[in-house]
Amino acid sequence: MSWLAERIAPHRPDLIVAVESRGFLFGAPVAAALGLGIAPVRKPGKLPWRTHRQSYALEYGTDALEMHADAVPQGARVVIVDDLLATGGTAAATAQLVRAQHAEVVAFAFVVELTALPGRSRLGEGAVEALIQY
Repeated sequence: MSWLAERIAPHRPDLIVAVESRGFLFGAPVAAALGLGIAPVRKPGKLPWRTHRQSYALEYGTDALEMHADAVPQGARVVIVDDLLATGGTAAATAQLVRAQHAEVVAFAFVVELTALPGRSRLGEGAVEALIQY
């Protein structure tokens, strides 16, 4: 995780937002290495308190993600961490959840980016860090 933490540190985040479920495996150690908190983003119905929901398109249908309504402080600088960037739907939906809480997505960090797919183009503002581009 040190390589991912090294890529994230220059963005000076206040908080890591990790996407279910493999994103937790990478986001938690990165947050610990940087001395930051972590906020989970999960599939609907899995978080125990009031949430915000964001739907997004899949190749064949739709899905949704939720985040606690108070997970991200207003004005926070956030890095979104997940294992894979493919089409970008999950990361883009997560960014919408963060922005709905009036925080700034300063970067996205992935272990693997599939460059043949349009994921990066769907993310809008915020740097994209990937350890492996394939």
